[in-house]
Amino acid sequence: MAYQRKRICRFCEAGVKYVDYRDEKRLSRFLTERGKIIPRRVSGTCAKHQRMLSTAIKRSRILALLPFVSDNPA
Repeated sequence: MAYQRKRICRFCEAGVKYVDYRDEKRLSRFLTERGKIIPRRVSGTCAKHQRMLSTAIKRSRILALLPFVSDNPA
């Protein structure tokens, strides 16, 4: 089994204290092409920032900044 490097939380590395729901460019990086939120074990974010991230994504979906699902059916 190959050694895997531990992922570092991007938000901790950048010193982010609050994940803003209006920053759709940053939030869309943590969504799949179908619109699902990428889990913590895949993205590498810490638990604290993953909770803030999911809340921010849900808020931006309600305000129609991000889509709930993708436009093209697969």
